[in-house]
Amino acid sequence: MALPSLPRTDIVTEHETELEPLYRVLIHNDDVTPMDYVVYILQSVFRINAPAAVDIMYEAHLTGLAYVQTLPKTEAGNRIGRAHFAAGLEGFPLHFSMEPE
Repeated sequence: MALPSLPRTDIVTEHETELEPLYRVLIHNDDVTPMDYVVYILQSVFRINAPAAVDIMYEAHLTGLAYVQTLPKTEAGNRIGRAHFAAGLEGFPLHFSMEPE
């Protein structure tokens, strides 16, 4: 009785990894979205602690724009999409954007 042959496995000793570029996430002020909802989104979607979320919210409120965090491009886009979707469900025009680091 012959034993079944195992599939051939290649061992990769060298590989090239390319890191995604980093992007800065920015929040834009609007006159409709409640401040507490902005803080909630910063905490739940961007995983920012409460004191920092309040600081970011106030900076955006006072200056019109605030830095949120720096993330790899795909992750920044995903979180911005989740934040826009959640805000849209509530009828709020909350807006985030991203720019290269």
